Amino acid sequence: MSTSQERIVPTNLRNEMSRCYLEYAMSVIVGRALPDARDGLKPVHRRILYAMHELGMTPDRPFRKCARVVGEVLGKYHPHGDTAVYDALVRMAQDFSMRSPLINGHGNFGSVDNDPPAAMRYTECRLQTISTNALLRDIESETVDFIDNFDGSQQEPIVLPARIPQLLLNGSSGIAVGMATNIPPHNLGELIDGLVALIHNPEITDTELMLYIPGPDFPTGGQILGKSGIKEAYTTGRGSVTMRGIATIETIEHRGRPDKEAIIITQLPYQTNKAAMIERIAEMVNEKRLEGISDIRDESDRDGMRVVIELKRDAYPRVVLNNLYKQTPLQTNFGANMLALVNNEPQLLTIKQFLHVFLDFRIETITRRTNYELRKAQERDYLLQGLLVALDNLDAVITLIRAAADTVTAREQLTEQLGLNETQADAILQMQLRRLTALEAEKIQAEHEDLQVKIADLQDILANRSRILEIVETEATQIKTTHATPRRTEIQLGEGELVDIDLIANEKAVILLTEQGYIKRMPVNVFSAQARATRGKAAARIKEDDGVEHFLTCCDHDSVLFFSNRGVVYCLPAYQIPAASRTARGIPIVQMLPISQAEKITSIVPVSEFTENEYLVMLTRRGYIKKTTIAAFSNIRANGLIAISLGEGDELRWVRRAREEDSIIIGSSQGMVIHFKTDHDQLRPLGRATRGVKAMKLRPQDELISMDILPSQVVARMASVDSEAVEEDSLLEAESEQDLEDLNSEELVDTVGQGPWVLVVTTGGYGKRVPVSQFRLQNRAGMGLRATKFRKIGKDRLAALRVVNEGNELMIVTTRGIIIRQAINAISHQSRMATGVRVQRLDDDDAIAAVALVPLTEEDPAAENDQVAEEDQVVEEDQLQDQVAEEETLQGDA
Repeated sequence: MSTSQERIVPTNLRNEMSRCYLEYAMSVIVGRALPDARDGLKPVHRRILYAMHELGMTPDRPFRKCARVVGEVLGKYHPHGDTAVYDALVRMAQDFSMRSPLINGHGNFGSVDNDPPAAMRYTECRLQTISTNALLRDIESETVDFIDNFDGSQQEPIVLPARIPQLLLNGSSGIAVGMATNIPPHNLGELIDGLVALIHNPEITDTELMLYIPGPDFPTGGQILGKSGIKEAYTTGRGSVTMRGIATIETIEHRGRPDKEAIIITQLPYQTNKAAMIERIAEMVNEKRLEGISDIRDESDRDGMRVVIELKRDAYPRVVLNNLYKQTPLQTNFGANMLALVNNEPQLLTIKQFLHVFLDFRIETITRRTNYELRKAQERDYLLQGLLVALDNLDAVITLIRAAADTVTAREQLTEQLGLNETQADAILQMQLRRLTALEAEKIQAEHEDLQVKIADLQDILANRSRILEIVETEATQIKTTHATPRRTEIQLGEGELVDIDLIANEKAVILLTEQGYIKRMPVNVFSAQARATRGKAAARIKEDDGVEHFLTCCDHDSVLFFSNRGVVYCLPAYQIPAASRTARGIPIVQMLPISQAEKITSIVPVSEFTENEYLVMLTRRGYIKKTTIAAFSNIRANGLIAISLGEGDELRWVRRAREEDSIIIGSSQGMVIHFKTDHDQLRPLGRATRGVKAMKLRPQDELISMDILPSQVVARMASVDSEAVEEDSLLEAESEQDLEDLNSEELVDTVGQGPWVLVVTTGGYGKRVPVSQFRLQNRAGMGLRATKFRKIGKDRLAALRVVNEGNELMIVTTRGIIIRQAINAISHQSRMATGVRVQRLDDDDAIAAVALVPLTEEDPAAENDQVAEEDQVVEEDQLQDQVAEEETLQGDA
């Protein structure tokens, strides 16, 4: 009992658990999960390669069963389960897991679809050439230390004498206790270039090394977006690298069916499971989370990867592809965590530290190899020196050996009489008689002299660090020449994370804002082109006391600037305005913009790009005008920005985009129009918080109703008008109405060419196209020229004034929310004093509220329906309506 009590050692449980757990954690960290920074291998990988080397499974030998290798590793070096060993062996043979596979596999070693490999009894393997040349060479030259295996029956290397930075070449991943590593693979040629640069310039920085090693090179190819994540990983040891697969948009043919657009995926991000990705895409399509996809299939074969994603006919391929990047593993991040063992301690390393640790190890390896070769050379030369002594005293040596009673006596007498040691004496005793010939004696002498030169050279290598570095560079360059391959992963500069705009098609849209502040967005193709003088379609469910106030067309990627009557500008991306159906009322704009109930939006301008060479021209209700560069509005705060300084009682009404060479056309409700240039002479650029100058002189009871911009090409053409055009303008100013009415649209065709024209639309639903040449350039602040003759004097007024071109389409909206979309070509050319033709049939209590042009961004499939067939009918309707209108006017006068 007393003996048992003496064996009990009182121990604090807290300390004991802490010590035991720490030992376990370090065992996992050092012996299992983290790679060594010198050869880049974990113990299991190192043991597999060494066991295959010991088995003689070199690249020039036949394949042997993987089960043979696994059994060798388990029995001699790695006392763990066979699954762990076989999985590690399989990974070193997968060309989609390793940038430069270390094992050459024969059989089923898995796939990028995460298919499992065949059992080890079926597969075969042998070492790759790069393994024998760059990892295992010189292992017998005492370049690395060996330790006992788990049972002390064998010796295994602590580290392999790697000639390349294998850890960066193939990367590594592992989870230890309290830490993990995730190192991406790189390109062999770039790594060696970086190593050589470090040898030549030890003070090189991590950023400078990126000139030689621009980033990871994944075995599956793909793309890396931007270099910020790479730089962070290389300089700090941690960073996130955005990877993206390679996908192209192609047109595929179907027999008997129309061609369809498809997205073809040919490369995937590193460690992406292709089958799981396809399954995820299919699930998202079924759940309506991905739109525009009609079919998906995997056409991959031995020639390469090919995943075909067929699109619906109305889908936008680029938008679908961006959504695939955003929502599927086709784009993913690689979280680099550059953790490795340095002197059996885990350290977070930068790219330079990785190469520096490897270079120090390589210098040590070459030094040990040189010492080994020097010792062997010296030992061999020492023997040769003994043989040369024997040859010089050949007769005495023969006599001595013949007289000796046994070998021991002969050895002792050789050492005593000739001054040799036992090793040299044994060499003489073992020398064959054929070595006594004169030719053999010369060979021994020549070998001795060569060894003397070699010994001197090896000693010089050990004495000069520069020569060791030269050997490192030479051997690494040789491996680069033999084994380097082109980069597979492309680095895309200037790319980053997808934003919302990348996931939305840049479609044409209609934005409608009512008097009471309800706003909505609708696709333009909701309204198909109609014939002139038809009723149109309802665009919104309007309240009895509400009406359409602002109406414009734009593209979904545009920035929409909202200008209020207080001279404040707000900004919203067009796609953020909620889309709604034709019959929907929309949402209150106060829910989207920080405006008060008293503040009112008076103008809306879509902007695609904020540039310095384009201006915003602003016009107030009292006729003050100014221009400010668009770039001044590129950063608009959430609570708005001052756009113009207003006088008391004044308010901002119209805003348009213009260039320096353009000109401005302004119209009043009584049909007067003034036209002047936007250059510095007439309208110099001003800052945001300024008032502007006077634009137009108005008659009593008249008010401004519209403003538009005339392109610079037309202004230049008008500046070169001849004297006949000037005389015609003077006639028009004289307002000789009877003569002007005789100038009908057919006579104008020869003088107007292909446009542009000034589209004049009245509140009563009549419109016409007037050649811009009939509005001569004037000085700012004048009265202007008459633009139209009203059919119902006192009731009809000018509703809109827009500059249009051949092929344009316009959309007209009434105060009751009725919209009609029609081609400009359907509205005839007429003079300034003509009354126009009916462009939209109106109800008794309705009137034209606004006119907008459809943006010419892309071909619209609903552009001109049966346009050719309607030409004759349109002309006939024009003549008939003009006659009816004349009769109505005469009856009214009576």
